[in-house]
Amino acid sequence: MWYEGFLSPSLWEAALATLLLTHITILSVTIYLHRYSAHNALELHPVLQHIFRFWLWLTTGMRTLEWTAIHRKHHAFCETDHDPHSPVRKGLRKVLWQGAELYRQEAENQETLQRFGQRTPDDWIERKLYTPYTKAGIAFMLVIDLLLFGIIGITIWAVQMLWIPFFAAGVINGLGHHSGYRNFECKDAARNLFPIGLLIGGEELHNNHHTFPNSPKLSVRKWEFDIGWLWIRFFSFLNLAHARTVNPLAKMDFEKDHIDYDTVMAIINNRFQIMAQYKKMVIAPMVRDEKSRACAQTKRLFNSARQLLARESSLLIPGHKERVQSILDTSQVLNTIYKKKNDLQAIWNTIKDKNERIDALIKWCQESEESGIKHLQDFSKLLKSHTLPNASAI
Repeated sequence: MWYEGFLSPSLWEAALATLLLTHITILSVTIYLHRYSAHNALELHPVLQHIFRFWLWLTTGMRTLEWTAIHRKHHAFCETDHDPHSPVRKGLRKVLWQGAELYRQEAENQETLQRFGQRTPDDWIERKLYTPYTKAGIAFMLVIDLLLFGIIGITIWAVQMLWIPFFAAGVINGLGHHSGYRNFECKDAARNLFPIGLLIGGEELHNNHHTFPNSPKLSVRKWEFDIGWLWIRFFSFLNLAHARTVNPLAKMDFEKDHIDYDTVMAIINNRFQIMAQYKKMVIAPMVRDEKSRACAQTKRLFNSARQLLARESSLLIPGHKERVQSILDTSQVLNTIYKKKNDLQAIWNTIKDKNERIDALIKWCQESEESGIKHLQDFSKLLKSHTLPNASAI
């Protein structure tokens, strides 16, 4: 019958078709708009680029210029008043439920488009079709769904239209800066929503992305999975994509026992991994030891100490700052390792002179080795072993 469409799908088949169609849309966003256009993290064959552009015109009406510019601005001004969709500034409820409206509002800002929209398509089809007729693609998609699936195609089309506004503009931009876990203490509030990135193309690993925005692969830990990266590898096999790889930013030379500028630069290049290691090797065991020795009255104070002492200080809310101060007042050894954490971060945050950085790192390691705290001593040895990949041992 005409109302069943050419495919006459069952309910389960319609559901699977919806998941497939929305998955293609998610891949178009994460691979083409995000990793390729906004961050230049990989190369895509022109044919694949246009397939993604055409599909986005059908399913979202979004322009590459607008999405790319808004996302680049988000990274440039993350968690500030200039961030187009920060839940820290605008509130989680607004970003989660009105993320698409925030996107459309920023898309009308010509200054944003001109400043952050470089290297985006400006060819004939972009000027003559995709830009002036953004709603035509969406209407065409409705016709396609009706012809293929019949009446139920209206529901499939509606899910397609809601998928990106809710999951990308709402969930990733909202919950991705509010809830989840953090592998790295980057400067903004980005979090990994879930370690298995299937539903939103790997974008669930948002903290990883904000820490390494130019990486084409969003998973970092062995137990994390980025399906977007799996597709990139598949396209690479077909010679349709090429991930821009960089040489390792640092290597470990455990025979090295001195500090030079290569040591400093290797540490700065890998500062997020360094601080993650500091949390694991110094903060976590010291908090555990202090908690085991604490009396029942103060033991509860250390319940969240591991996370709070490792947290990026600019992200601590007033209540957490008070708790950190109470922890530091209670334990001299935790006070010491917290001060050492801040001193280490100052080497790349505030010190700019080459020789001053070397001197500061030498002083940091000397003080750590003289502290009598074994965990600091072991970490100091680890820092000294860092060097650049092309550096030769002296």
